[in-house]
Amino acid sequence: MNPDDVRAWLRERGAETIEHPGGTLYAHLGRIHDRLAALGHDRDVCLAGLAHAAYGTDGFDVTLCDPADREPLRALAGERAEALIHTYGGCDRSRTWDGFGRTRRVVDRWIGQPVVLGDADATAFADLSIVNELDVAEQDPRIAERYGAYFRTVFTSWRGIASPRLMDDIAAL
Repeated sequence: MNPDDVRAWLRERGAETIEHPGGTLYAHLGRIHDRLAALGHDRDVCLAGLAHAAYGTDGFDVTLCDPADREPLRALAGERAEALIHTYGGCDRSRTWDGFGRTRRVVDRWIGQPVVLGDADATAFADLSIVNELDVAEQDPRIAERYGAYFRTVFTSWRGIASPRLMDDIAAL
């Protein structure tokens, strides 16, 4: 459960060669890890941020490993970090984000089934989602122009779940 091991794993899978707003996927993943750490999240949440796109996401269809074969990433990142990565990667945003602040329910895009997150995982999921979109919008102003109002509306509705320090960052979108 060492961030350096996860970074090496990401490089082995080509994350340094995959284009992403702000440079490469690898650079993006590192920024997410660091921002979650600056918010005071524990190692599991930070590792989840570092590898959050390993299974692809609803907004980024590139995968670094098969979401049906979870054991290798679980062995590398740990059980809780991998579970957060899987939840984040599997999130059907159109069926989750608008109601998440009320329900803490994440609908899995692979199987269509919802899961309700406990308090700690709900905060981790919310913060990871917000930090991810903030980074993308900061790296590409066109994304901020196109989606900023939507992000502000949705993420503001997560107040009480997301870390309070992120609310100011959301308002700046």
